[in-house]
Parts: sequence; C-alpha cells; structure tokens
Amino acid sequence: MVKARERLQRYSLVGPEGERAVEAGLADGTDWFRSDVPRRRMKELMRRSDGPAIRDTVIWLGAMAVFGTLGAVFWGSWLAVPFFAAYGVLYGSASDSRWHECGHGTAFKNRRLDDAVYWLASFMVMRNPTVSRWSHTRHHTDTLILGRDPEIQVMRPARLARLLANFLGLVDVPLALRDTLLHAFGRLTAEQRTYVPDTERAKVFRTARVWLAIYAAVIAACVLTGSILPAMFVGLPRMYGGYMLYVYGLTQHAGMGENVLDHRLNTRTVHMNRVNRFLYWNMNYHVEHHMFPMIPYHRLPELHEEIKDELAPAYPSLWAAYKEIIPAVLRQLKDPTYYVRRELPPGAPPLHARSDGRALAQ
Repeated sequence: MVKARERLQRYSLVGPEGERAVEAGLADGTDWFRSDVPRRRMKELMRRSDGPAIRDTVIWLGAMAVFGTLGAVFWGSWLAVPFFAAYGVLYGSASDSRWHECGHGTAFKNRRLDDAVYWLASFMVMRNPTVSRWSHTRHHTDTLILGRDPEIQVMRPARLARLLANFLGLVDVPLALRDTLLHAFGRLTAEQRTYVPDTERAKVFRTARVWLAIYAAVIAACVLTGSILPAMFVGLPRMYGGYMLYVYGLTQHAGMGENVLDHRLNTRTVHMNRVNRFLYWNMNYHVEHHMFPMIPYHRLPELHEEIKDELAPAYPSLWAAYKEIIPAVLRQLKDPTYYVRRELPPGAPPLHARSDGRALAQ
C-alpha cells in the first residue's frame, strides 16, 4: 500500500514529480496526439455563435428562478423539497459546466457574454475565476501528468472517504472557503503560485474580497430573518445540489492512464441523454473536448462523428462508465499501478511513443 504522504507528494505540484515530467518532455503541452480533421471542416466546427448559449443560459437561469420561487413559496413545508432539489442541481452542478465552457471563451461569440456567465458560474461553484482559469489551462496542457496537473480528482490509490464526502461538498467547499480567505488577505497557496502569474494576482485578491462580502451579506440576512432561506439560494446549493458535478466529473479521467500524451487513453467520452447533456453542456464528449478545446460545446457531437473511428469506443451510458470506474478505483486501493487500458479500433492512428499509460513517473 502507498502511504498517504507518498501519495500526496507524488501528486503535488511543488514536489519532485513536476521536475521529472519536465525532464521527460511530458510537460510542454505541444506533443499530444490529435486526430487529423480537414482544415476547412475544423474552421466550420470552431465557428462561434451566440444563439445556442443564449438559449441554454436563458433556460438554465429561468428554470432556477422558477424552482427557487416555488421553493420560497412553499418554504416550511415538505413541498419545498423537490423545488430546492431542482434549484440546487442547477446552481451547484450545472454551474460547473458553464464555468468550464465560458472559461474557455467558446460558449458565446460575444466575449463579454462569456465573461459574464463565467464569473457568475465561478461564484456558484465557489472557484476564484482567475485562479481557476490558470488552473484549467494547466489541466489542458498537462492532463493527468503527475506533478503538473492541478485538477486530478482521483489519486492512486484514491482517498475514498474524501471522494464520497465531496458528493455533499464536505471537502471542496471548506477548502474553497479557506482559499477565499487566504486570497482576501493577499496570499496564494504554494501550488497556486506555480501557475498563477504575478500580473494576475491582484485580480485574485480583489475577487476574493467581493466573494466574502457577498457571503457575509447572506449570513447577515439569515441572522436578521431567523431563517436559512437566504442561504438556500446562495452558498448552500453548492453543497446540497453539487452531487451531479461529481457524478459527471468522475467520468472524465478516473482510473485512466497517467503520464501519457494521448487523450484517447486518459479521458472518456460517454453518451448521455438530453437532460444530462443540457446540465453538463456536452462535456460528456470529453475526449473530443480535450483534443480540440476551442470548439464550442454545441458542436462537439459533430466533432465526435468526425473522429470517432480513431477513438476507443464511447461508453453507451453513465452506468456503463461507472461499471468500469468503480472496480478500477477499488482495485487501485491495493494496486496503484493498475489503470484502465483502452483499446483503439483497427486502423486508428498509433499511440504516441510515450503513451504507455504508466502509473508512476520514472
């Protein structure tokens, strides 16, 4: 069994693994496999449009307004439960995909709309928009590269209690509040200092102070009204409605090959129904998104059809993905060198020379 200290050191951005990744040529973000899509078709797929994102954002925020109003009307009775349950998922889970896509700047054609939704969703999901933008940039250049990727959700072996607790935000929310306090006092964590440029840090600190002021206002409203109702609208939904964030998010990379330069081996594409695709904003096409992150979310199904013959087969459902993820994570508790090996279809382009899926950096 891998000791906890060794596991944390192996995944730390300030430990020796990052240096090893750089020395091995795994960390420059330029050598990843990408399917060869004709240039004209790629330009079509990359073309941005405000229409789909405006439609989806109006539906998202409109549904939140409806469910939130009904929850308030029936507050104090059991009838409020289903309305706040729906509101919570839209706030605590669907905000994650909006944060993600608008952070890439691809959801809307109008950059101001992208930024506005990105900042709103960042607040909902309790991530500093500047820190998380740089964190996610690193996640894309160094996906599942040990010592480099700051967004690895499932270590080997997994911290199982932490994973389960996070379905109610019992780990990530306190850590987010800790970071917000730290930023408000003009400081970053040691790992954040490895990827947030000096020129961006003042924005981090200003935003954290605004976030804290909003949380303080919500707490004051709860005290003045003698009710937690204000917090049911702002803050608490990240906990009671954030579970789908993890249901979706764990399908992306959990149990897959680390230190590889081929997204076909460290990322999953999962077919989902229309409700899940709306909540998740098509991020179920995750291999495609990692290969070509500048293609808008609403064009990812088309991209999938374009390159699917070069990818390992997509998982037919969430359940199918979890039938692989759960046994893999449990097996890694005893054997952290184990990982899911994906088989590419006949005739697919060969793997990168360093895409061996090894579990540990050598």
